[in-house]
Amino acid sequence: MINSRLFFKLSFLILFSIPLLLTAEPTVDVGKTVFKNYCASCHAKDMKSKLTGPALGGVEERWADYPRQDLYDWIRNSQKMIQAGHPKAVELWNEWKPTVMTAWPNLTDEEIESVMLYIDAQANKVPETLSVASGGGDVDSTENGFGNWIYWVLLGILGFLALILTRIVGNLNHIATVKEGGFAERKTLVETLTSKSVVSFLIFAAVILGGYLTVTKAVNLGRQQAYAPEQPIKFSHETHAGLHKIDCQYCHDGARRSKHAVIPATNTCMNCHKAIKVGSEYGTAELTKIYASIGYDPSTDKYIEDYESLSQDEVESIYTKWIGDNIKAEKGIDSLDQTGLEMVQEQWTDLVSSLTNEQKKKVQGPIEWERIHNLPDHVYFNHSQHVTVGKVECEACHGKVEEMAVVEQHAPLSMGWCINCHRQTEVQFEGNEYYDSYENYHEQLANGDRDKVTVEDIGGLECQKCHY
Repeated sequence: MINSRLFFKLSFLILFSIPLLLTAEPTVDVGKTVFKNYCASCHAKDMKSKLTGPALGGVEERWADYPRQDLYDWIRNSQKMIQAGHPKAVELWNEWKPTVMTAWPNLTDEEIESVMLYIDAQANKVPETLSVASGGGDVDSTENGFGNWIYWVLLGILGFLALILTRIVGNLNHIATVKEGGFAERKTLVETLTSKSVVSFLIFAAVILGGYLTVTKAVNLGRQQAYAPEQPIKFSHETHAGLHKIDCQYCHDGARRSKHAVIPATNTCMNCHKAIKVGSEYGTAELTKIYASIGYDPSTDKYIEDYESLSQDEVESIYTKWIGDNIKAEKGIDSLDQTGLEMVQEQWTDLVSSLTNEQKKKVQGPIEWERIHNLPDHVYFNHSQHVTVGKVECEACHGKVEEMAVVEQHAPLSMGWCINCHRQTEVQFEGNEYYDSYENYHEQLANGDRDKVTVEDIGGLECQKCHY
């Protein structure tokens, strides 16, 4: 029947247009994520300052004399373009050598265009939520949902047109049948929508769409990039690692010798804070939590005997005295007024809230930090293998922690992200005893037969390295 054939043609057109309609256009938000994952370690985020790599502001103008595809190729594999003698690639290499730009062959055109939008937004200080569709105007696509719901509107329009055309063809078939002397009962709209062909198509469409959404959403299952939970103690890495230059492995000393980097024990904190008792930003508010958890009395500079056996009231009297004494010393007064007493009570209430929960009823005991980085159980990752053997810097995975007042997950920590790193990361053979067994590679490097060895070359992409 003409009716059925047309219906199915239109239906399949709509159905297989869904993935295209659901594909997100380049946006600044996507560009921000891609920039953080791939570019931020070498390029300044203000897009105006030089870092390990050049300032990225105006990069499109600098490549304007060449096809857009050349810029894509440069970002995906700069060394390949340099070796091919591309004028702009050679010019940049002569300016920045011997610094090699990391290749990112898996970046899509849409991701690169999103990065371009983010670079332009940062360089010109326009709102980060500006979409490419706005053309630099006032349309905020990510806030009002324009970038997503417009596709559903178009999909609805296509569906409505398919229904109208189906009804028109049905009416024409009915008229033709009547003219030929036959009898044909005109179907109602409800009968058309509940016909076997429509129901079959809807089931098929549901399977296709469900499979598509399942796959695309499952890719992000368990990922928590940019996750920055509130911690029981306002510990600032910006202050400790940035301002005071404390090495990462001083606190996370498991990173160099074991699978886990480890959360530092409170005793590690006490190495410094037995002497430094008042914080530069929060005064006694946060440091008192450390003392209360471990049972250290800062007023007497001694650890409290049988601390676990003390009642909450006894613990409160010890630390409220310490807090009150500091307030009096800071203000140069002999006794606390009502405001001072309220400050003491406020700090104590916050302390109890931070150190206790439904399971942990007493402030005594370990501080229960909120875990941020968490790989799936089926993934094996060894910190010492990367830090001690591979000489990988902490910020390669964790970002510039020394600039984070509140730590967040910097990288996606996805399988693709790890594999791409293994493809690009050069193995540091020279002076590294862990790689002495790779005699062939040492000879090839010495003879000039190869200029580098990547983690991929030594089996870094084998499934059983991370899954066994």
